[in-house]
Amino acid sequence: MDFLINAGIMGVVEGITEFLPISSTGHLIIVNHFIKFQEPFAHMFEVVIQLGAIFSVIVFFFGRLNPITENKGKRDEVLSLWKKTLAGVVPALIIGGILGKKITEYLFNPSVVAGALIVGGIIIIVIESRKREAKIYRVSDITYALAISIGLIQCLAMVPGTSRAAATIIGAMLLGASRETAAEFSFFLAIPTMFAASAYSLMKHCSSMSSLEWQALAVGFIVSFLVAWAVIYLFMNYIRKHDFKPFGYYRIVIGVLVIIFCLH
Repeated sequence: MDFLINAGIMGVVEGITEFLPISSTGHLIIVNHFIKFQEPFAHMFEVVIQLGAIFSVIVFFFGRLNPITENKGKRDEVLSLWKKTLAGVVPALIIGGILGKKITEYLFNPSVVAGALIVGGIIIIVIESRKREAKIYRVSDITYALAISIGLIQCLAMVPGTSRAAATIIGAMLLGASRETAAEFSFFLAIPTMFAASAYSLMKHCSSMSSLEWQALAVGFIVSFLVAWAVIYLFMNYIRKHDFKPFGYYRIVIGVLVIIFCLH
């Protein structure tokens, strides 16, 4: 029972952190430092429950993502969005395929997470302190070149603690997107990215999983889906009126706490 409760706790952490610029992977690594799921299940679990959060994006934005409609103009717009999203995933598939094993082996530890959290927090604060004028206010106005550029920036999130959401949202904003547009495209970009990562991780480890581990995976998946749906709703309302500085300060505090509690 404790194993399933711990899986639920990890699901809550994933659901809260996946779409905020504070690093879901970093937080899961930190929490697992205390829960102590054993490898290789721990890493696979952390990857696959992110898919639960991704399903919440599909549900929340279903009207924007569903190409099945009699309105040809809307259908073409949705299909164009999917094509641009898939184009944005290509850099992560290539770089992840080449460096994924090394990254998992050498970078998935509290010291790297702490450093990435602190550095990322400082970058967010600095960027949000500078005035800039957005040029792109709709996701449909994102070009293929911009989508691929954001996809390249997303690869920075392979370093645990960096945050995929932070990399893509801040990157898109620096490239001219409004805060809300950047957040939406970050959500959409997560769909094929995490589907690919989860499918690869499951295929690699599913044959060796026990019945209890499958149950834990189901619990984490469902909990992350439910929590993430609520977080998306709150986050989209938040960014219409506020910037990301509080998340930057939070990252720095958490990074320092990781150093204090996990590295000494």
